[in-house]
Amino acid sequence: MIVTNNRPLKIKGKLQIQLASAEIVTKEGTTGFCRCGVSENKPFCDESHRKIEWIG
Repeated sequence: MIVTNNRPLKIKGKLQIQLASAEIVTKEGTTGFCRCGVSENKPFCDESHRKIEWIG
């Protein structure tokens, strides 16, 4: 897991993520998770934090 200021939470590895809709998504490699709350692709980061100049 990688945590840096003003960026998404990044987790490396093969992941199975259960979304709010109950759908299970498999991701491999590095996956960025939204921390700013603005992403249109939650729980994943879509770089929206850059548009709002999020600090966190």
